[in-house]
Amino acid sequence: MSTPWLPLTQPEQLTDLAQASHEQPVLIFKHSTTCSISAAAKSKIERQWADSGLDLPIYYLDLLRFRPLSAQIADQFSIRHESPQLLLIQDGECTYDASHMGIRLSDVKTAVK
Repeated sequence: MSTPWLPLTQPEQLTDLAQASHEQPVLIFKHSTTCSISAAAKSKIERQWADSGLDLPIYYLDLLRFRPLSAQIADQFSIRHESPQLLLIQDGECTYDASHMGIRLSDVKTAVK
């Protein structure tokens, strides 16, 4: 099973996913398409997804194309912007925030309520 990436391209999606996170946790992956570390983190997620046991929506944000959305995420969830970055949103709040090679789907699974 490949990673079911959902494109995150509109500010309204952030409002919707924050509301949806009260019913089911949501992941956001912030990716810089020109960064080799970001590409490695994205590949790691894609390789581990099928065996992760996670059945959550996972949104993909292209930071270069949608930079204002990244700033909105940082403001809305009170987190520092990093890239690459994986966020777990639950009950409208960011409960897991990892970046670079610290991104581990096993940690996400542990953090899911």
